[in-house]
Amino acid sequence: MRVLVTGGSGFVGQRLCRQLKEQGHEVQVVSRTPHKVRDMLPTGCDIRESAQAFIDSPPDALINLAGEPIAAKRWSDEQKNKLINSRVAATQQLVALCEQLKQSDQPLPKVMVSGSAMGYYGDQGKRVVSEETMPNDEFAHRLCKQWEAAAKPIEALGVRLAILRTGLVLEAGGGSLQKMLPPFKLGLGGRFGSGEQFMPWIHRDDLVAAILFLIHEENLSGAFNGSAPHPVTNATFTKTLAKQINRPAIFPVPAFVLKAGFGEMSRLLLTGADMRPARLEATGFSFKYPTLDKALEAIL
Repeated sequence: MRVLVTGGSGFVGQRLCRQLKEQGHEVQVVSRTPHKVRDMLPTGCDIRESAQAFIDSPPDALINLAGEPIAAKRWSDEQKNKLINSRVAATQQLVALCEQLKQSDQPLPKVMVSGSAMGYYGDQGKRVVSEETMPNDEFAHRLCKQWEAAAKPIEALGVRLAILRTGLVLEAGGGSLQKMLPPFKLGLGGRFGSGEQFMPWIHRDDLVAAILFLIHEENLSGAFNGSAPHPVTNATFTKTLAKQINRPAIFPVPAFVLKAGFGEMSRLLLTGADMRPARLEATGFSFKYPTLDKALEAIL
């Protein structure tokens, strides 16, 4: 199978591309700087500057992971626009590629797995969240809503669409743990605010497996929660992480400090959702790392 990936040089994308190559697939990657990302990707990946550049070699499947890192900077109006536009533009490129393929009577991809995030639901307090839960209207929700909406037109072209709303992605060498581990290793870790907010999470290997599962299962479409079946509160997460590295977790960060330091972006740390992968589990998908202690033990 020929698989086109946006965001292939990212933390999830790199692992995904390696997995695809190991399974014998042809991998196409969209990157604005092919020369910079070539060393991050497996040998033999076809890297081009835009999705439309692949018009001469139509992909069989699309995986859409591109987007500006959501926690890289404070959320100024300019940064909010960057967060939205980077995701919407990458998604629209894939839709435009399919439109061009159809116009030139070339075969269209059979499926697109398109990224979204737990932020779609906004702050949900302590209620259990499935794919059917009504979202709380805030910036993170509006960002994900526009991201998902940008992918919807592909269905009218006859391409199956699966949306994956991911939790915090855990693995060594990047993602959420890369920023959290240094203070914890120094014994300076602790909960954020009250610590009662939920943190949906998923091991990177399980997320990659879920993406590949959605590509191959031809009867699956719509939104899926991409998180482990046992989310935890922030307080439990910090205690479990500290225990794994044999350090205390006795330095909580007060909510007002996070709000002063990060502004509106502090909501990523102080609010959450008890998000469960109801639809994935209903399909029979099996998580290799269903619980946080197993995931952190494997990682650390």
